[in-house]
Amino acid sequence: MCGGTARLLTALLVTAAMGYPSRRSATDLDATPRMTVTFDELSGVRRFSGRSLNYTTLLLEDERGMLYVGARGAVFALNASNVADGSHRTIHWEASPEKQLDCLQKGKNNKTECFNHVRFLQRLNTTHLYACGTYAFHPLCASIDADRFTLPSRFEEGKEKCPYDPSRGYTGLIVDGGLYTATRYEFRSLPDIRRNLHQRPLKTEESPLHWLNDAEFVASMLVQESKDSLVGDDDKIYYFFMERAGEETTSFFDKSQVARVARVARVCKSDLGGKKILQRKWTSFMKARLVCYIPYYEVLRSVCSLDSGGWASTVFYAAFTLSAQW
Repeated sequence: MCGGTARLLTALLVTAAMGYPSRRSATDLDATPRMTVTFDELSGVRRFSGRSLNYTTLLLEDERGMLYVGARGAVFALNASNVADGSHRTIHWEASPEKQLDCLQKGKNNKTECFNHVRFLQRLNTTHLYACGTYAFHPLCASIDADRFTLPSRFEEGKEKCPYDPSRGYTGLIVDGGLYTATRYEFRSLPDIRRNLHQRPLKTEESPLHWLNDAEFVASMLVQESKDSLVGDDDKIYYFFMERAGEETTSFFDKSQVARVARVARVCKSDLGGKKILQRKWTSFMKARLVCYIPYYEVLRSVCSLDSGGWASTVFYAAFTLSAQW
C-alpha cells in the first residue's frame, strides 16, 4: 500500500525549504551522533591504502565488523575496527586487455576510463555480496562469496545495472533481493531509476512525461514503513539527485544557463507497474525539490538518514556546497 507517504516527502520539503516559517532549526532535532571523535583524536586516525585508486564504493557492516571497499580493479575486505591492522583481504578484478583495447578504440581515456571501476557493492544474502564494475565501458556484475572472498567463475551482464562511465552519478540498493539503481546507464540513454533482479523489473526511462531531466544521482535510502505497521503500508526507496530545473529558473551565477536543482524522488517497493498504461514503468513515482536554507548552496553532494524510532521519525541529512561557478 503506497498511500500516506506524501507526508514524509512534504515533511522533508518543509525542513529543507528556505524561509519556510514552520521549518525546524537543526537545534530542534534530536541529532545525537552514533560516535563522537574529538579533533585531537584525528591525529590517530588509521588509514588503509592498497595499490588501487578511487576508493569510492563503501559497504560498512557493523554487525560483522567489516568494511568492504570497491576501488579501481579491486575489492577489499577490511577490519572495521582497525583498517590498518594488515588483516585485509583483496580481490583483484581488472578489466581484460581485450576490453581495455576496445575501450581505447572507442575514444575513451586509457589513463582514467578504460579500467574496471567498482561502482556497486551491497550484501546480496547471508553468504554473498553483489558487486558491479564498469569493466572498461562494458559493465559486469558478480556474486562474491563473502567467506572465501573470491570472484565467481561466471559473471553477469551489467549494462542494465551499472553505468558505463566511472564518473557518472550513480546510486543503488539491494532490497529483499531486488536491485534498485539509478544512473544514466548507457552512452546516449536518459537518466533512469530501475529495478532488476526481480520478477517485475521496472524503470522510468521513456516515461510519457520524462520524469527525470538530465539527472545526476547522489544517494538512495530505504525507509521501512511496513515495519510494525498496523495498516500494511509499504516500504519506500528514496533517491536524491541534481537535475535541470523544469520550472522557469535560471542559474544565479549565469542567467543564460538553466539552473540545476536538488530533488528527492520516491518509489514503492511493491510497485508492479501498470496493466494498460505505464507497463514496466513505475506507478508510484513522486518527486519534490530540496532547497538548502543557506542562500547559494545549491549543489547536493551527500545524503544520510537517521531513524531513531520508527519510519515516521526518519530524518534525512544532506550536504550542500556552493555552485561551481562561485
